[in-house]
Amino acid sequence: VDQTALPALRTTAVTDVDGLVDAIRRLVVRGAPALGVAGALGVALAARTLDGPALDTACDRLAAARPTAVNLAVGVARARAALPGGPDAVLAAALALRDEDIAACHAIGDRGADLLTALCGERPLRLHTHCNAGALACVEWGTALGVVRSLHARGRVAHVVADETRPLLQGSRITAVELAAIGVAHHVVVDGAGASVIARGLVDAVVVGADRIAADGDVANKIGTYPLALAAARAGIPFVVAAPESTVDPATPDGAHIEIEERAADEVCDGPAWNPAFDVTPHDLVTAIVTERRVW
Repeated sequence: VDQTALPALRTTAVTDVDGLVDAIRRLVVRGAPALGVAGALGVALAARTLDGPALDTACDRLAAARPTAVNLAVGVARARAALPGGPDAVLAAALALRDEDIAACHAIGDRGADLLTALCGERPLRLHTHCNAGALACVEWGTALGVVRSLHARGRVAHVVADETRPLLQGSRITAVELAAIGVAHHVVVDGAGASVIARGLVDAVVVGADRIAADGDVANKIGTYPLALAAARAGIPFVVAAPESTVDPATPDGAHIEIEERAADEVCDGPAWNPAFDVTPHDLVTAIVTERRVW
């Protein structure tokens, strides 16, 4: 699914590493867990068509296609480790990663639903989310939207506020489409109004995904997440991050060491523009991080 075209449904086929790198950079495929699986499948594709230094170069290019989301490099490394076993072994490793992502997202959804019920009470909740952390950002179900889906299955979602989200308005174009598809009442809100919605008492909790979580719990997520965390702290409501364990990067000590991707200015306007794709939320503003294994 070409995620730049949504809400119109358009699919694209990737037949070589160049095509996959281009698709990743243009956000045709995006979402941290989905990037991990796509990276692994890219190595499987390369293993069938390349060898020697050309194969190594292809793997390096895939891993570096987007710098902030750690899952991409993790997925490439996972499949790359299977290269000595041949192309079939690499494909098997990539498909195993896909299956693990499906199971992890369901577990994150259930664990996050349990946590928000404990924090907010057994009642339908008004939830606020940012960017897109749903089925299209993963293989299925989702991380932050996986939590929403699990709560919805229990009859515990009253309403969802979805920020429009730069770049490319992923909240309004993708999250809103996914919420409509599963029958969840929702409104899209312009990014600049997100913190105000929280300050006005219109939501009970914020739940977002992540592209990289540092060892100290600092969280990189799509630009505009940090203001929501500040507003949630001021309002005294939970700010919960939902992500797979593969998004936790022990090699990155804190948020200051996370490379922030800069997007092209022409995504915003025809003139000069600063277009960072991510910001970092310090761990002291995060109520909890929910993974498929734990809450911390």
